Amino acid sequence: MAEVSPAAHVDPSAELGEGVAVGPGAVVGVGAVLGDGVSVGAGSVVHAGVVLGPGCLVEELVVLGKRPRLRRGSSAAAVELAALELGAEVTVCCGAVVYAGAVVGAGAIIGDQAQVREGSRVGAHSVVGRGSCVDFNAVVGERVSIQTGVYVTSWALVEDDVFLGPGVLMTNDDTMGRHPRGERLDAPVVRRAARVGGGVVLVPGVEVGEEAFVAAGAVVTRDVAPRAVVLGTPARLHRLVQDAELLEHWRH
Repeated sequence: MAEVSPAAHVDPSAELGEGVAVGPGAVVGVGAVLGDGVSVGAGSVVHAGVVLGPGCLVEELVVLGKRPRLRRGSSAAAVELAALELGAEVTVCCGAVVYAGAVVGAGAIIGDQAQVREGSRVGAHSVVGRGSCVDFNAVVGERVSIQTGVYVTSWALVEDDVFLGPGVLMTNDDTMGRHPRGERLDAPVVRRAARVGGGVVLVPGVEVGEEAFVAAGAVVTRDVAPRAVVLGTPARLHRLVQDAELLEHWRH
């Protein structure tokens, strides 16, 4: 049986599974689905149609299923806004905002004050760190570690097992807004098990290869080959990642 605070508002059309807990001041909107064992913290908002898988933990002051407020001519206007879906045992921490049309895989963690925009995908068991942003239509794979204050730009692709250090910044528009309306932007691609150090800048369209290593503070202006270790501004080849450093030797 669900345990709903008298100070919460749950729309009669919402579906609440066994053992659901809804804290004081929380709002659960029309047609929302909360699976067994879901917990919604005080003051959080679950908008209409949001689907929360079993065992999800939504901490205090979270907003789920927010619809974007866009400027006229925004390239995000074309994003289809389906219902937000969170897989089983996802944790969304205090103050985070996860938009309508996003999908978050099982066991993922969305950190305090993080933002996951519409149309984006965050894979199973990935972590989006405090204050980080996964922008619209970006794709983040499984078991990805995104540290504090990272910006994953719209249309970016971050494959499985990638590490993005604190303050990594991706960009996707060489013209800085002076391109034809509707033109798709050119976001970076970070391939499987690549490691990108703190404060790195990835300019539009660059690809960081599988198992590559980008040292902290580098500015990546051209593609990084698989297993390359690069550093500096602009980033230049330093050496290759050795066999003993590959993820297969460090997966726990």
